Amino acid sequence: RIEAARCPDVVVAQIDPKKLRKKQTVNISISGCQPAPEGYSPTLKWQQQQVASFSAVRQSLNKHRNHWRSQHLDSNVTMPKSEDEEGWKKFCLGERVYSEIDVLSDNENLGIDYIKVGFPPLLSIVSRMNQATVTSVLEYLISWFGEKKFTPELGRWLYALLACLEKPLLPEAHSLIRQLARRCSEVRVLEENKNEEQISALNLIICLVSRYFDQRDLADEPS
Repeated sequence: RIEAARCPDVVVAQIDPKKLRKKQTVNISISGCQPAPEGYSPTLKWQQQQVASFSAVRQSLNKHRNHWRSQHLDSNVTMPKSEDEEGWKKFCLGERVYSEIDVLSDNENLGIDYIKVGFPPLLSIVSRMNQATVTSVLEYLISWFGEKKFTPELGRWLYALLACLEKPLLPEAHSLIRQLARRCSEVRVLEENKNEEQISALNLIICLVSRYFDQRDLADEPS
């Protein structure tokens, strides 16, 4: 009792922040990414602009999520169940990309058939997706991308799903977006014709993973 009485009421541990920083588990490392070939790397200014734009999109989505969730879906929109991997691939990418059909028939040029070309990530659609579904669909599309080519349909959905991820990120979400960044870097290296539109799309995803989600305080984001 005498020794306890001599102890201070409050004890502050002396911790070296440098040692903790080395053991951080919330920072996202995209080690394993292939470096950009000469002429393929975006400027710092471009990256900063994309991060600012992406942040604005996320904040707007969070602010108006309830409004968009209340909007009626078109009669032809039937969202798959969360666990329906093949259904989501067809829903997002369309039967044409899913079945790897490159040629349009004459009848298909007369109007947009979303069953064939895929549904775009409309706010009324993504606002209805909870975090479990967002993570699942992201996993499905990244798995698809691991074996298939990059397409505009895929790019739009990847961007939208990244915008829907809530912070702090779940461990599985960390792993998924690291995997996504690595795959984008691999495809970028193999792009021989320097397709500027595709290179920009790949750079955008790598940029968002490395610059937007790589923050020390993942929970400190304005609402």
